Amino acid sequence: MTGIARLSLTALDCPDPRSLADFYSAVTGWSVDDDDTDGDWVLLRSGDGPTLAFQRIPDYQAPAWPGSERPQQMHLDFDVPDLDAGEADVIALGARKADHQPGTTFRVFFDPAGHPFCLVLAG
Repeated sequence: MTGIARLSLTALDCPDPRSLADFYSAVTGWSVDDDDTDGDWVLLRSGDGPTLAFQRIPDYQAPAWPGSERPQQMHLDFDVPDLDAGEADVIALGARKADHQPGTTFRVFFDPAGHPFCLVLAG
């Protein structure tokens, strides 16, 4: 089946685009492209796939997960070979582990801006 379009970019709202791009760069190994001189839009390029972008929102409020008061609306999943090692690494970068963990083959964390993301045991 041929699609209409190809996903090229996912953008995350945040209060500090460069800081969040640096966090996800350390998680993924992708390079930060901050050609935007005002710092309101920073790209994280994978090199051969979709790009993550981070855009400044002055009154940004982090999602409240789990819950629906300020729902997550989306999250990112990252495959890792070892959940314990991955957890230690993202926490060292500034992530926070969610109190609620709904599964055993993945773990839920919050990035420094409060977006939920998961580390998933690669299988």
